[in-house]
Amino acid sequence: MNSTERVDTPVPVRFVDEAVDAEFIQALGVRVREARARRGMSRKALALNSEVSERYLAQVESGETNPSIMVLRHVAHALGISLIELLEPQHSSPEYHLISHFLEQLSPNRLEEALLRLMRDFGHEDAARRKRIALVGLRGAGKSTLGRALAGELAVPFVELNGAIEAEAGMSLNEVFSLYGQPGFRRLERRCLDKFITEHENAVITVGGGIVSEAETFNLLLMNCYTVWVKASPEEHMSRVVAQGDFRPMEGNSEAMEDMRRILVAREPLYSKADFILDTTGCLPEVCLRKLRQAVTPNP
Repeated sequence: MNSTERVDTPVPVRFVDEAVDAEFIQALGVRVREARARRGMSRKALALNSEVSERYLAQVESGETNPSIMVLRHVAHALGISLIELLEPQHSSPEYHLISHFLEQLSPNRLEEALLRLMRDFGHEDAARRKRIALVGLRGAGKSTLGRALAGELAVPFVELNGAIEAEAGMSLNEVFSLYGQPGFRRLERRCLDKFITEHENAVITVGGGIVSEAETFNLLLMNCYTVWVKASPEEHMSRVVAQGDFRPMEGNSEAMEDMRRILVAREPLYSKADFILDTTGCLPEVCLRKLRQAVTPNP
């Protein structure tokens, strides 16, 4: 070869397409954002539960950063989904895209309603949920009495979430509120509910009436348990609490009954999301238990 001839250096073959990578990161951010929306979680709540900063999560959701696999693992766990669901889209059929487009047009309230209907009406999840029975409602409705009796009839464990919270914290609920306030109590409530769902495939659980005020925790309950709203009239709520020896609702508060009515009215739309409503007003315990048993163990 002549020494004056130029030798061309082969151009390396590129196996990385930066445009495709950027598109993937954008889509990944969308999946994180949509998964968070489906759970009704704020970005702040997801940051807390995944131990990822809220600012970094915002960058992930907007496709501005390429998160590590460990970050995605923590985020997926906090969202209650598998890592693969974040990494790869699971559906590409025209029907799926049509359903997605329809859901995008719904208001947040209607979207949540649609999610609950889909969850309850399709797939194996409904059968799994029915193995965990959750009783929710204000104190005095009869949750503990009915829950304990139902668990005995079904031969499954009975769990009172407030008791689990006290065991987790190593102190009474009053002490939890005094030391950590409402936010601290709600974090413990969520942690104990997560633990209950993980450890119990078949069980009956009673939860505090205020759990509905924390959307993420209540949605977790609805998605993983067959939920029953145990309700009663304000008068029966109050008389049963007093009959239990707790006179605090009546002490120094002439408007206690009116406060009870306001709470029931305010929470009714949330309690009504339960799978079944059991009104115990004027109902004998054995009759209420029979109705409850029929509701949670329907005929095939």
